[in-house]
Order: sequence, then structure tokens, then C-alpha cells
Amino acid sequence: MKISQKSAAYIAQEEKYGAHNYHPLEVVLSRGEGPFVWDVDGKRYYDFLSAYSAVNQGHCHPKIIGALKDQAERICLTSRAFFNDCLGPYEEFMHNYFGYDKVLPMNSGAEAVETALKLARRWGYVKKGIKDNQALIVGCEGNFHGRTISIVSLSTDPDSYSQYGPFTPGLLKIPYNDAKALEEVLQKHSDNIAGFMLEPIQGEAGVFVPDEGYLKKCYDLCKKHNVLFIADEVQTGIARTGKMLCCDHEGIRPDIVILGKAISGGVLPVSAVLADDEIMLTIKPGEHGSTFGGFPLACRVAMAALEVVKEENLVERADYLGGIFRDEMRKIDSPFIELVRGKGLLNAVIIKPYNGKEAWDVCEKMAENGLIAKPTHRHIIRFAPPLVITEEQLRDAIKIIVASIKELEG
Repeated sequence: MKISQKSAAYIAQEEKYGAHNYHPLEVVLSRGEGPFVWDVDGKRYYDFLSAYSAVNQGHCHPKIIGALKDQAERICLTSRAFFNDCLGPYEEFMHNYFGYDKVLPMNSGAEAVETALKLARRWGYVKKGIKDNQALIVGCEGNFHGRTISIVSLSTDPDSYSQYGPFTPGLLKIPYNDAKALEEVLQKHSDNIAGFMLEPIQGEAGVFVPDEGYLKKCYDLCKKHNVLFIADEVQTGIARTGKMLCCDHEGIRPDIVILGKAISGGVLPVSAVLADDEIMLTIKPGEHGSTFGGFPLACRVAMAALEVVKEENLVERADYLGGIFRDEMRKIDSPFIELVRGKGLLNAVIIKPYNGKEAWDVCEKMAENGLIAKPTHRHIIRFAPPLVITEEQLRDAIKIIVASIKELEG
């Protein structure tokens, strides 16, 4: 992929002074607006990654940026040592928006996942009566919940866990999209299992959409065995899949919901854990927290970002446009395309290597033609544009994808 001297200089700077824990596509971005981003040379691209679904409301949405600017001139951070005039209104807003008794505010998605794990274990000891240090959490193979030691202890991806041990005990792994496997582990360890955590769609695994009814079966099994059903909606939540929460597709209400990414429209790191009083109030003052969690700037930004979702009908837009995208992808007659899957505007195309080219080459060619996306697990390209994209813009982007694939066919 050809890059300018200006871009090369920025890439070399990162390579020299930054840790080598990412392998980005060689596009150096400088500005964003709506579904578009521009590189340092002024070239415009459709953004079809949306910062891993953090920018559902589009880049630099004026309402969200307005809230950021307004609050930044008042007060940004108080810590939780004192009250502030933004957190209470935000907590009530979240209660009314999602229907849970309480919200516990954090910053990153991984922090929120860790919080959910602690909540589930605490509930297990206090409410379920599990003996001390015996609580178990069940997760799914192929998951991606974050990068902390405890979270990678649940991972089955060697890139995530290799040479990071010893790992956190008390975590069990079962196959994803296999309700029978959950039933078996619950029957075997029911008395000690506090929670079952999963992604309603596995994003990093390549937008792996489970069979219809799987989530409901798992939810019902958890209810039967008095186990908390924990939904990691960090990537799937906030309208991305054509419902406000992905679990809404099957009409279930998780005991604990984990949110992040798009809760702030990509403007600040903001995450949240939602639960009712019976679960949330098992943690007492001083037993969990975060210096920045629930800081005034985050509260104002998150409220504005979530208002945009409803004001601009992003749930309905994601559902409608997602159908168009999958239909058009499936029409492409190419030896590169093996499978198209997804829900709403969280989609993936599985690329079959052809003519010496694979998914990375397709992404480089798309970037040359004005659209950026990123492969995952080598042969899968995730396509997840900001939900504010119009139908006209989506169809224009589809033309770029088609043209790029055809160019590589030779």
C-alpha cells in the first residue's frame, strides 16, 4: 500500500516511541465528521470500523461535542470523594433509558467487565450463599471481553493469553452457541456458579451471530439454576445491531448489562454496568470504584450521546440499512467471498484467499479507493459504519467494496 511521506513520518514516530502492541492499517487519520474520516493528506474515507463500534453516532457529532465543550468550561473531574451536579442526573437518565434500578459508572469496557465479574461473585456470596472463594463464572470460547489478567483468563485466543499466566481461578469456558453445554456445566456446578457471561454476538471473533433462540435458552437455564445472566453489550449495544441492546432481539432482560464504546459516541472513555438493587447493592461504599468513573464530563457527554440515538432513530436506521448491506454483499459474485453474516450494521464478510490475496489485501485496496475497514482473525473483515450513514452514502460505500474486490480478482 502506497503512503505519503507525511503519513510515513507519523507511522515511524509511533514505531520508534510507542509500544508495538497494535498492527494498524497504514492510514494516518487527522479529522472525522459523520461517517467520514480524513487522513493527514486530506484524503477522505468512509469509516467502516467506527472505532470498533464506539462511534455509532458519527464522528464529532455536534450535539455531543457541544455538551463536552460546555461542561469542560465548568468542571471536569471531582472524584467520587464529593458529589457533583452531573452524576445524579446521569444516573436517573440511565435508569429511565434502560430500565435498571442502578448504574455503576466506569471508564473502559474492560473496567466494566471486571466490575460485572466482581458484582456477580459478590452476589453469589451474599445472596446465593456460595461458600467463600468458591464462586465460579462461566464464559464462552471465542470471547473477547477485554485485556486485563482476569478477562484474558477466560480467553481461548492465544494472542490474548499466551505468556500472561498464572491466570485467575474460578472461570469456566464452554462452547459458544451451545445451550446444551451451558446446561451441562450448570447441572455439574450449579451450587457454585454465580454468573454466565457472554457477548450476544461475538464481535472480535468475526461477528459470530448465534442461532436464533440461543440467548433465550441460556437466559432460561440461568433462571432455572439461580445464576446471573451477564450480557457484555460493549460492542453490540447502543443501536448497533438494530435494537437498543442486542439481547432485545430475543426479548430477554439480562441480570447485568455491560456497556461502553458508543455510550459516549466515541468522544470519551465511558462505560457502565446496569443491574437492579438486589445485585448492585451487594457492593458497599469503599468496596469498588474508580477515580474517573462517573466524572462530570463523562456524564454530560454520555447523556448527549444517548439522546442522539433516539432523536435520530439510529435503532431503526441500523436495522434497515443492515438489511441492505447484507443483501448487496450476498449479490457479489466473487471467489473471494465465502460468507456474509451480521445483524443491523454489525456485519462481517469471510474472505477466502484467492490469487495470492487475502483479507488484508482487500482492506488495503478498499483504503486506496476511499473506505477503511480492518480484518480480524486473518480472513474476516468486519463492516460497521457509523449508524448516521445515509442510504445514499451506504450504497456509494458498497460500490467501493465491490470495485475493490473486483480489482483484486485480476
